[in-house]
Amino acid sequence: MWKKEDSKAPGVVDSSGAGASLGGAPRDAGGALPASPRAAACISQGIRIKGEINGSEDLFVDGPIEGKLSLSNGSLTVGPNGSVKADVSACEVIVRGRVEGRIAGRERVQLWSTGQVNGDVQTQRLAIEDGAILRGRVEAGRAPDNSNEQRTPAPSKASNPIPVSSGTVSG
Repeated sequence: MWKKEDSKAPGVVDSSGAGASLGGAPRDAGGALPASPRAAACISQGIRIKGEINGSEDLFVDGPIEGKLSLSNGSLTVGPNGSVKADVSACEVIVRGRVEGRIAGRERVQLWSTGQVNGDVQTQRLAIEDGAILRGRVEAGRAPDNSNEQRTPAPSKASNPIPVSSGTVSG
């Protein structure tokens, strides 16, 4: 006679939200694939890393990292349980957990509703969902085009005098 076992099959999410991954792609608490299902590497909750991480492939982080993280051609996804205390540089950065440090996303930075960032963000495109927390300075968009400055002649001092005053400041 068949008896239902209490243990869950691999890849099935239990009521606590923890679950195994299927097909090498990590799953979140709801069982859905992360924003970057093509992630070649995964750092889970049970792994703690201190130091420098360099690579060129996609990375899914759902555990604690301290140091520096640089992915030359890859994307970084910080999962809902991820805690990154590092300066981050990648083509694309998706934050669903916590990041403390500077984020440089060459193409895009995306903060999900569960994401928390404490640090400066520099990117071409920035998407922030309702509920996300961002504390820091943001530079978004393309770098200013300096070619306009070269085409515009500088005003001469004779035609545009600027008043100058001199004095001393004592404290």
